[in-house]
Amino acid sequence: MKEFLKRLDFKFYWVSILPLLFILLTYPAMKWLAIEYCYENSLLENFQLIILLSTFVVCLKTRTDKKFFYSLAFVCVILFLREINCGRTIFFPVPGIENTFYSWKDIKYGWLAHPIYGAFMTGSALYFIITKSYKVLVKYFLHAKLSVYNWLFLFWGIFFGLLGESIGNFQLEEMSETTFYLALFALIYLQAFHKNYIETTDKK
Repeated sequence: MKEFLKRLDFKFYWVSILPLLFILLTYPAMKWLAIEYCYENSLLENFQLIILLSTFVVCLKTRTDKKFFYSLAFVCVILFLREINCGRTIFFPVPGIENTFYSWKDIKYGWLAHPIYGAFMTGSALYFIITKSYKVLVKYFLHAKLSVYNWLFLFWGIFFGLLGESIGNFQLEEMSETTFYLALFALIYLQAFHKNYIETTDKK
């Protein structure tokens, strides 16, 4: 317990500014943000893709535990493909109907989308296992510093994102989802580049 308390990091880093800002803006967005900004291919959705691409780059340029972070890069790709529905929401909109897209069953060879997506996720999981990245995950789980605010932001994004989806509030869902991605970026960035975080785990 004493070691766990020592790992708690209450410092507020610059990468924590944006997730906090989105949390603070969530309620105003629920009241006044036009729902069109939460549609597929909208401002918020595109910003989420930028965050995921940025996180992907951070994973590729990490200073330590490269294979583990490459596994996280695959996770970023999976989340990116999820956001664009494997390209369906980009290439197959229904003409004349806002925020509506053809389903895969209505698209030629569309039935291949889910098997290919599933194969990519399976391949990513195999890479994680073959490279023994799970050992690094255990090391981080037991010894890594914990950026308290960013972990709180992450769980906040998960909880209210699911809540927004369940009650059909697009503003709450998309703002919370964006908060989740920003917190994920912050956590990965700190562990990949911050000297104190790297040294804490490397010496274990």
